[in-house]
Amino acid sequence: MTSTYRKEGSRLYLFSIVLVAIIGGLLFGYDTAVVSGAEKALEEFFRSGLGDAYTKAWHGFTASSALLGCVVGGAISGFMASRLGRKRSLIAAAAMFFVSAVGSWRPESALLPYGEPSMALLALFNFYRVLGGIGVGLASAVCPMYIAEIAPARIRGTLVSCNQFSIIFGMLVVYFVNYLIRDSLGDTAETIRTAMTAFGWRRMFLSEAFPAGAFFLLIMLVPETPRFLALKGRDAKAFAVLARINGTVEAGTILADIRATVHERHEKLLTYGGAVIVIGILLSFFQQAVGINVVLYYAPRIFENMGATGDASMMQTVVMGIVNIVFTVVAIFTVDKVGRKPLLIVGSTGMMVGMIALAALSFSDAIGTAALVFIILYTASFMMSWGPICWVLIAEIFPNTIRSQAVAIAVAAQWIANFLVSATFPSLSAWSVGGTYCIYAFMSLASAVFVWRRVPETKGRTLEEMSQLWRK
Repeated sequence: MTSTYRKEGSRLYLFSIVLVAIIGGLLFGYDTAVVSGAEKALEEFFRSGLGDAYTKAWHGFTASSALLGCVVGGAISGFMASRLGRKRSLIAAAAMFFVSAVGSWRPESALLPYGEPSMALLALFNFYRVLGGIGVGLASAVCPMYIAEIAPARIRGTLVSCNQFSIIFGMLVVYFVNYLIRDSLGDTAETIRTAMTAFGWRRMFLSEAFPAGAFFLLIMLVPETPRFLALKGRDAKAFAVLARINGTVEAGTILADIRATVHERHEKLLTYGGAVIVIGILLSFFQQAVGINVVLYYAPRIFENMGATGDASMMQTVVMGIVNIVFTVVAIFTVDKVGRKPLLIVGSTGMMVGMIALAALSFSDAIGTAALVFIILYTASFMMSWGPICWVLIAEIFPNTIRSQAVAIAVAAQWIANFLVSATFPSLSAWSVGGTYCIYAFMSLASAVFVWRRVPETKGRTLEEMSQLWRK
């Protein structure tokens, strides 16, 4: 048995490591979507004490303040991963998730009186949300990096794709948790509304502390990645990890390849011209400009605007989460067969149709199941295209020698666009809900044209071929 283990490695050990790592992705999805069930109660809570001082702009900022932290977390992720290591960076992210969950539950801490809305309390609440956002930014960069560096090359793509699946699954989990919390607060709409404003939103944020605490404890048990260990000259430990995953025979070959790339030559960011950088930035921009996170963060409110009542709107959000899971799986199994560009263009077309239909329903004051159908069409189109495939392209499209710098710029652009779109939705919807949907429909059309005209197909190309592609 020992001989077999040494030759083949342990697939169970590998999967257990990846399962722990993708909890970071789950928390990424959980933290960014938990506000969807709480944001309306948050608005009523702060408006009860601040009155007109709590404007739509303030609420847009509060609902999306975590995204500011995401920008910071993404920006420092490269520094932390290279200095502290991948594992310690994930430990730091887990700690931030936990502190953010507890702090958002009781932002008063020991500094302010409980339950009395004020600008000081608003500032503290947003501080804890920004802290959680930093954790999200770290996890969004380091989790895929950790999985890619720990996984054998032959199944690396599949395992890294599991992280995207876990993000969407985390959103589904929090939709369901938010629904259960709301459902437990009372029997009448007025009772539920009063309880949500008083303490229901607090319970929703606190619920994240449980998976965050589990992630913090479990990540202590996984090893550092062999690439980072080799980078730090700890070859013996790197070999031990590789041998347990791949077997001793293959471990020696892999370690030699890692050592050969530890001192990889770097080129200047604009060595291949500005087009590749601009395309990476625009991929990130369009992924957010089509309005997906508005649907994810404000889903219950959107359903209520379309005619659904409290519990029904939360249940429809859960249904939408299940659709997200199903169509993310569709993307995972088709991206290497159909190609990146066709899926992106089809997805953009589906999103445009969904948003145009929602705008028409809004302008005509039509409500009912049609709204749910077109929101599902919109989210399904996104999840089978721009959701996972944008991340695939950002990982593939840059030449090896500028990848770390270029990816950092693209990811930062994505979080900035995410924040701007999410923060402006309350003000835009106050102006015109239908007009807002028309803006997102136009962005969906523009994204299709952009992919058709400017984005190269990377299906079947090696990462090394990207250098030749952009030199041309």
